[in-house]
Amino acid sequence: MDNINNRDLFHLLNQRVRYLSKEINNRLNDHGLYASQWSIIFCLERFGPMTQTAIWKYLNVEAPTMTRTLSRMEKNGWIVRMQGDDKRERFIELTEEAKQKFTQVQQSTDKIEQEMVANLSLEEKKQLYKLLTKLGTTGEESHNE
Repeated sequence: MDNINNRDLFHLLNQRVRYLSKEINNRLNDHGLYASQWSIIFCLERFGPMTQTAIWKYLNVEAPTMTRTLSRMEKNGWIVRMQGDDKRERFIELTEEAKQKFTQVQQSTDKIEQEMVANLSLEEKKQLYKLLTKLGTTGEESHNE
């Protein structure tokens, strides 16, 4: 393990992310959701109403993908679109029903997350968090923590 190349590192990281997404999707299926939709719900619960642009920028998702996902979520009663001060601006917010379901859905995701990190010590979790925050940043950005 002394000689890990970037290709192997990123291959493993990609495999773990895919596995985690698959497992989260399996758990969220009981609630009629996908991981991408849960990310939006979590974001809105955490930050409150947001514009569609703010959501896709925060989640690093392409705008057309976000539009399709939000349309599906609106149709299924998870979100509503509210008119902003500017006629072109629309805010997305959770419906009352979504707010009521949030805790139950979060318990499902918490359980899978706990299972995923069960083999990590608290120190290892802290180290992983620190490493992930550095991933993809320039040297200067990662030193400003």
